Amino acid sequence: MAKILLVDDEKDIIEFLKYNLEAEGYEVITAYNGMEALSKLSENPDLIVLDIMMPQLDGYETCKRIRSDKNHTTTPIIFLTAKSSEIDEIHGLNIGADDYIRKPISPRKLIARIKSNLRKVEINRNSTGEISIGPLKINRNEYTVYVDNKKIILPRKEFEILAHLASNPGTVFTREKILSDIWGNDIIVVERTIDVHVRKIREKLGKYADLIETIKGVGYRFKNIEKH
Repeated sequence: MAKILLVDDEKDIIEFLKYNLEAEGYEVITAYNGMEALSKLSENPDLIVLDIMMPQLDGYETCKRIRSDKNHTTTPIIFLTAKSSEIDEIHGLNIGADDYIRKPISPRKLIARIKSNLRKVEINRNSTGEISIGPLKINRNEYTVYVDNKKIILPRKEFEILAHLASNPGTVFTREKILSDIWGNDIIVVERTIDVHVRKIREKLGKYADLIETIKGVGYRFKNIEKH
C-alpha cells in the first residue's frame, strides 16, 4: 500500500487523518510544518497531503521546493486548506499541486481523492512510449518534453494536458472533458484552471504555441499534423 506524507500544523487534524488513512491500509508519515515536510522527503512518500497556512514555511513555498527535488517532480501533492478562494486554488495548481481540497473535509472524500491521484500515477507509469508529433517529443514514462530537441520543463498537470491533446490530434476536447480526463470525475476543479494551464503550455512552446488551437466557446484541440 502507498505511503502518505501528511503535513499540517494542527496536531488534531494530523491524528484524525492519520487514523483514518491507516485504517484504509496506507502507511502514514507526518510533519507539522514545511521545513519538517522537506526533511521527510527522504522517506519517499508516494503522495503528499499539504496544508497551506503553516509556520516557518507555508504550503505554497513547500510545494515549490518539493517540485524542485528531482525525485519528487511528479509525486502527487494535494493541498488541504482553509483558503477557499478561486484565486488561491488556481495559484496552488499553477505551482505544481495536483489537487486542492477545502477544509473541513470528510476522511472518506480525502481517501477518494488520494486513490484517484495514485491511480493516475499508475496509469501514467504503465502507459507506453513516446509521442513524436511535429517538433515535439513527449515521453509519458519520464515526464519529459522536447521541442526541436530542446528540453522544456512542464509541471505535472501541464505535461498531462499537453500529452493528452497531442495523443489525439484533431480531436476537440471541451474544458469539461479535459477536467474529467486529467483530474477525474471525483475532483472539483474550476474550468478556468484549464485556460490558465493551456496559456502556460503555449508560453513554453514558444513559436509552436499555435499547435494548441482554441475552439471558441468549446475548448481546445491539438493541430492535426504528421506524427512520426
